Amino acid sequence: MTALGFLYPGHSAEDDYPRIEQLLGSDIRLQVVHTDIGEDAHRVDALLEMGSPARLAAGVEELRLTGAEAVVWACTSGSFVFGWEGAHGQVRALARSAGLPASSTSFAFVHAVRELGAGRVAVAATYPEEVAGHFAAFLKAAGTEVVSLRSSGIVTAAEVGTWGLDEVLALARAGDHPDAQAVLLPDTALHTAAHVHDLEAALGKPVLTANQVTVWEALRLATRRVNAPRLGALFTKEPLVQSPGT
Repeated sequence: MTALGFLYPGHSAEDDYPRIEQLLGSDIRLQVVHTDIGEDAHRVDALLEMGSPARLAAGVEELRLTGAEAVVWACTSGSFVFGWEGAHGQVRALARSAGLPASSTSFAFVHAVRELGAGRVAVAATYPEEVAGHFAAFLKAAGTEVVSLRSSGIVTAAEVGTWGLDEVLALARAGDHPDAQAVLLPDTALHTAAHVHDLEAALGKPVLTANQVTVWEALRLATRRVNAPRLGALFTKEPLVQSPGT
């Protein structure tokens, strides 16, 4: 059995993880430990505090007890707001604290985009415009061209967590662009595990969502290969590419 660990801020769409575990259909266990979200606000200062070393370290001991082989900070905005270099520092500190290979959802997106060979992407974000802009800048620092950026202006993870398929599909369609080779939905508070297949069918291209890529990244760290078509094109690409840089 392979146990994978996730530090997830608060409670919004954490039920995506047992759903993904079921869809993987193998000997993989996804262990979720909740960290203190602090102020629930998609605002840069609040996000920097949410992703601070102290908040992440607080969940590490519980994670160790699960026998996890790798750990991913399951938060996009609470990692990319630190910038390219700062997000690397965040992951290095988490790896030292946990004594495990570590990454974050922001780097998961970078590695997943590379895995798909998508040089041009569209971003359909739930965030306010300023925060969405930080994600676009992070992707550009990784060498990915962002051809369109859609912002929904939602401030709280709690509100995002109430969205169903209709809202998620509307967001993805609004954010798509004819030149984009993939569409990215970067919020782990957004329920998407049950919808990736439908989103890709509707848009006719790969769709990468936060909880989906977070689990894929943990598998990458653990050098596991899993084919799970219901989780989208990303989970039909084999072998998994071990991308350098983190």
